[in-house]
Amino acid sequence: MGPLKGVKVLDLTSMVSGPVGAMILADQGAEVIKVEPVSGELVRHMAAPHNGLNPVFFSCNRGKKSIALDLKSDEGKDILFKLAENADVFMQNFRPGAIDRMGFGEKVIRKLNENIIYVSISGFGSVGPYANSRVYDPIIQALTGATDIQADRATGEPKMFRIIIADKVTSLTAAQAISSALFAREKHGISQHIELSMLDSMISFFWPEGMAGIVFAENEVDMRKLQGSQDLIYKAKDRHITAGAVSDAEWKGMCRALNREDLIEDERFATPAGRVSNSQERKEITGQEISKWNSQEILSRLQAEGVPSAPLLDRMELLGNEQILANESILRLNYERYGEVRQARPAARFEKTPSEINSPAPLLGEHGREILMEIGYSEEKISKLLSEKKLFITDPK
Repeated sequence: MGPLKGVKVLDLTSMVSGPVGAMILADQGAEVIKVEPVSGELVRHMAAPHNGLNPVFFSCNRGKKSIALDLKSDEGKDILFKLAENADVFMQNFRPGAIDRMGFGEKVIRKLNENIIYVSISGFGSVGPYANSRVYDPIIQALTGATDIQADRATGEPKMFRIIIADKVTSLTAAQAISSALFAREKHGISQHIELSMLDSMISFFWPEGMAGIVFAENEVDMRKLQGSQDLIYKAKDRHITAGAVSDAEWKGMCRALNREDLIEDERFATPAGRVSNSQERKEITGQEISKWNSQEILSRLQAEGVPSAPLLDRMELLGNEQILANESILRLNYERYGEVRQARPAARFEKTPSEINSPAPLLGEHGREILMEIGYSEEKISKLLSEKKLFITDPK
């Protein structure tokens, strides 16, 4: 039983920025109903499927139920209104204004259910020159300094993260905000509208150290000169590793592990501030020394000295890494339809109300009949909706 057992969520979001947030709630015990168009949301169609589902859709929507409706039809609207009457959370990530034009804006839904937590996720927020623009992850990376943070240290050429990051950071922010809103409702009787944007989420995410150079207006610092100290990738004889020494004790341990005790007395590296301001020289020396060793040997020496260090793993190597196996960080789930499916374990481990992956991601409209019967629809009425293409149901068999 997860900590959110008994919470019902209507998830009208698509792509990644909302679905992953709703999935986190499902992992934590909430009943999440994914409301999709009869053609299915876009991510369903963006990669080759394995027995009906592609891996990205699966990993953004596990544990949910699906109902596929024509929300332009009166019948589809009526169904959504009935579902909203008994929901705790309503999530949507249409562009600002779109949900109101569809007839499901916050004021409309709140008239049906005054206690609902209504969540609006957007790319840029509801005001400003970009507010009504289309958005994808790279656009947010461009506008939040991500390409500056990731820029090539030698050439200054801007680079992007090669994964979807803004969407996922926004989803994490949404899940946390929804949990807080549910607590406020329980504790103080307050129900509310949560608005969050991918832009704000990413700026907040980068801020603590990524934007440290612009925190104090009277003492701005060009962080590009300092961030090279984070590029701690070194090539041993057989593979790349990472190793970092921040404290004085760690630096001394690294020097001993490399058989370079002479560097302990080097004035350039005697303090943490000195090691940052002279990071290029420090990294060059460290790299030269590490290149003389096999990775396993130098990693053993570094770890024996208490220096944080690890091999650089490729994605396939994650499956066999000793620490990941010990943590059971990657679950191996078996489903008749899909065979073995690997999923990241829900990261938060609750002692008494554990999170769990209760089911695979749903096929399009897979739970439509079940959901409609729960709110009083007869088999005859469901059949009529199907024949009029206002409802779509996939039979998992």
